[in-house]
Formats: sequence, C-alpha cells, structure tokens
Amino acid sequence: MASTLLVAGLAGCTSDDEGSGGDGDTIVIGADLNNSSSVDLAYGRALQLRIDQINASGRLGNRKLVLRTQDNRSDPKASLSNLTKFADDPSVAAVVTGSCEQCVLDNVKTINDRKLPTISLAAADEVAQPVGERPYIFKIGPNSADSAAALVGELNRIKVPNVAVLYADDYYGRGADKALDAELGKAGIDQAATRSVKPAATDITQAVGTLTDTKPGALIVLASPDQAALAASGARSAGFKGRIYFDAAAASDMFIPISAAAATNSTTMVFTQILAIDDVIATTPAKASRKQWFRDYVSRYGSYSGVASFAADAADLIAAGAARVGANRDQIRQIIETSQVDGISGPIRLTPANHSGLMPQALTLLVARAGRWRLAS
Repeated sequence: MASTLLVAGLAGCTSDDEGSGGDGDTIVIGADLNNSSSVDLAYGRALQLRIDQINASGRLGNRKLVLRTQDNRSDPKASLSNLTKFADDPSVAAVVTGSCEQCVLDNVKTINDRKLPTISLAAADEVAQPVGERPYIFKIGPNSADSAAALVGELNRIKVPNVAVLYADDYYGRGADKALDAELGKAGIDQAATRSVKPAATDITQAVGTLTDTKPGALIVLASPDQAALAASGARSAGFKGRIYFDAAAASDMFIPISAAAATNSTTMVFTQILAIDDVIATTPAKASRKQWFRDYVSRYGSYSGVASFAADAADLIAAGAARVGANRDQIRQIIETSQVDGISGPIRLTPANHSGLMPQALTLLVARAGRWRLAS
C-alpha cells in the first residue's frame, strides 16, 4: 500500500532522537482544518487513512504517528490559536493546514517564529511564496502557472480564437487569472471578457451571462468546485454551446453531482490523474501505489475526493522526516525541503528555492463524461 514516496522516504530511518521533542515514541501531526468544509473533511479523512497505513507498515519502528485535528472555522484568529497550541506541544512534529489560505498568510510570522514545519493544502501560490519569507511553510497542490500552461496548451492545440474568463476574487483566483493572462498572451489568444465573483457567491448568473454574451470560443473558470458547477450550469442555461474549461481548483469528487452532470458534460479540467485513476495502467510502482491508495480511500469512505492525494502526500513527507529524526522540527523542515519523491499526487520536487514542489508533469487533462471524470486521452 505504501507509496513510492513512503518507501523511499522511510528507507533511511534511524533511531536517533537527539534534539527531538516528545518522548520519541508518539509523534503528532497537527491538522488545522475547517470542520465545516467538504474539502477539509476530505483532507482530514486522507490524513487519518494515510497515518493508519504508515503505522501499520511498521516502517517507523517503535514510533507511532497520531493525528490531532483542530477546527479553525476558516478564521485566521482561530487558526493562530490552533497553531500556537501545536507549537507549544513538543510531540507535534509538523502541521498540515487546509483550504483556508488566509489562515496561513495571516500567521506566517507565528509559524516562522515558532519554527513549526507547516505543509499547506490551500490553493493559493502565496502560501509558500516568497520562499525567503516562508522558510517553514511548504505547499502540496497544483501551481497556478502550471495549471494555466496546461490549459492554454490545449486551447492552442485546438485553435480556440478567444476566451472569456471567470475567476474567484480571492488570493487563488487573482493569482490564477494573472498566470492565465500571461499564458494567453504568449499564445496570442484574445480575452473576449473577464469577470470576477466573490468566493462565497451562490448566484453568479449575471457574471456568467455577461461573459457568454461575448460569444467566446471557450469559457474558462478559475474557482471552487461549487462555483465552477454554477458557472457551467449558468452558461448552458444561457445557451452557450462553446467549450468550458476548469482549472485545478474546481476538482472535487470523482462523481459529479447529478444537478451539474448535464451542464458539465464534456467539460475539460486540468488536474492530476488520481480522479481518473481507473483509466491509468499501472506500468510503474508509483502508478500502482496511486491505484492502491484510490481503492483504499474508496473502501473506507465510499467515494473519492480528488484533493485527498495532497493530504496523503503531506503525511508521507512528514513521516519520512519523523522516521529519521523523531519530532525534531528543524531537521524535519530540512528533510521536507529537499524531498524528491513520486507521490500519490505525482512527482514532487522540493528545494530551498521552491517550497511548492508538485511538478507540472503531475497535471493532465480530464474530461467529464456520464457524470464522472475521465482521462481526456
């Protein structure tokens, strides 16, 4: 069951606990999540499953990983309280934070000052950039520039003349729009119109209608799963017959909600292979591990959430460090910072100059068919 990352990361484990916190036997991974968020629920489930698998593998010797979750309610102040509690406990080796990007960005100083290794699963690039100001913060997930390059590459291939862009007005959406604008400029593809919507907006009909009225060759949506579904439904209701594209932020469950299935049919999304892992042939150990992880998650929880792989990789990265140095936070940070692994999400290459290491090769094109995501080719 163990991924290539876990096998490689734990192969060099030792019993040296010098300088580590805690009693050396129980090592805690803290999780700062929003208990009311479906995305963070998937993160929490994936963390627990992966930690159970790591413990069962015996590769940590006498050590045992424990997950401790605190609810941040997507409130940076609550997140600060949680992070402080984790930092005060020497058995906490590192922390994984969820989808709340503001919770990380508002608490960078605390994370750095307390020397608390933190892996963020938030979508915004800013959580791990600039690296010089975030030495203890890492990110697992698609990068905006890579997602934009994959989208525009496909648009260029099929010769789409122009596009309309809808993006969420938050850190991620603004960054994704900027990256997309740069890639469209390089490709010489015109933007017929661009509109932003508030991240929590549930009625985006007017914004979508304004975009489709320009009759673009394609509609690109840079927003959360719920808003992406609303955008597709709104566009089809407005009579838009062009192509619809989602970036990686729209990824959710492998099965598309029935209410949005018809509207999103044939929609293309940039994401990792994990949502369409049934279409992947296990030609390498890494691919076999991803298929096994997918089956294990579905077996425990009944369905699969695309974002779960990011949390699994975060747990593996921390475990690889803990296996070697216990709960020594400085050394765990150094180990994470130089990790070169094939994870559940795809190839991850972290360096002192790059704390957001999911490689562009991890991304592919998925297409919605019959209510679920499939490989585009």
